[in-house]
Amino acid sequence: MEQTALKQIFLSAPKEREQVGQFLARHGLKLEPDLEYTVGLYVDNLLIGTGSLSKRVLKCIAIDDAYKGMGMTNKIVSHLSMKAYQQGQTHLFIYTKPENVPLFEPLGFYAIYELHQTVTLLENTPIGLQDYLKSLRAKRREAQQVGAVVVNCNPFTLGHRYLIESAAARSEVVHVFVVQEDRSVFPFEVRYRLVKEGVSDLERVSVHQGGDYIISQATFPSYFLKESQQVDDVHARLDAGIFAKYIAPTLGITIRFVGNEPLCPVTSHYNQMMKSILPAHGIEVIELERKQKDGEVISASRVRKFLCEGRLEEIRKIVPETTYRYLISEEAQSVIKQIKHTK
Repeated sequence: MEQTALKQIFLSAPKEREQVGQFLARHGLKLEPDLEYTVGLYVDNLLIGTGSLSKRVLKCIAIDDAYKGMGMTNKIVSHLSMKAYQQGQTHLFIYTKPENVPLFEPLGFYAIYELHQTVTLLENTPIGLQDYLKSLRAKRREAQQVGAVVVNCNPFTLGHRYLIESAAARSEVVHVFVVQEDRSVFPFEVRYRLVKEGVSDLERVSVHQGGDYIISQATFPSYFLKESQQVDDVHARLDAGIFAKYIAPTLGITIRFVGNEPLCPVTSHYNQMMKSILPAHGIEVIELERKQKDGEVISASRVRKFLCEGRLEEIRKIVPETTYRYLISEEAQSVIKQIKHTK
């Protein structure tokens, strides 16, 4: 009788990493670099399935064809879900090809949004998105011109402030969403607080936590997409689709403001995708010029560079006073130490 076993795979070991990479490649998938935990399903010591966890996202799940329809996906998903729960992650997501959705729905996952023939996003609760929209609805402000800005703010600068001020000058109300996925060097709680403090005097502006539905580039999986350009396109279309279908109607948003991006080709392409997608949903996209100081665009990366170099006076010229006070506080020292170490 065949013996089935689930075993953790340590991707830090070259042979195990190569084995998983080859297995995924045979199933048309790629091994992603951000996998934190990987498990293999073995039958008589033969690898017949694998799956991985990256924070709250289950990904790189594959089963050999000969073992499909035998509950093997259930074994892997249940194991990964339990591992996530043990780590305090209870709200889980899966991105998969649309044809694979029936594999995950019986396991308690619910489709949120499907990008035709490309990707479907699922979560392990039927009310997660509705709860988030309910929290947004409580902050709805009725107006004819309602703008939206999505920012990361790692950390909040005068450039971000200028973008939000400019949006407020062109709208009656502006909703600012701070990307919540914690992959930035400044923790989300800090980034969110600095944005709120930095725009507290702007009466037209409401600041929101981005939640799990303002999609982060860091968490979007590319393991089932073959071309890097396709990854960028699909990510933008998924983000725009969720924004247009759920978030914009909830708050009455009619305009999405973006800052022009002379430094990052990926973000520049993303802006162009927004312009091509959102107007079809009744949402105008306005690209605003970035604020400059001393002939250079003000950016969070510039602040981090100055932090590495200890140039506090230069930082003071390009961040609001609230951000500067944080950066010179004891609270910020561990973050600054991490920035210098990473650099």
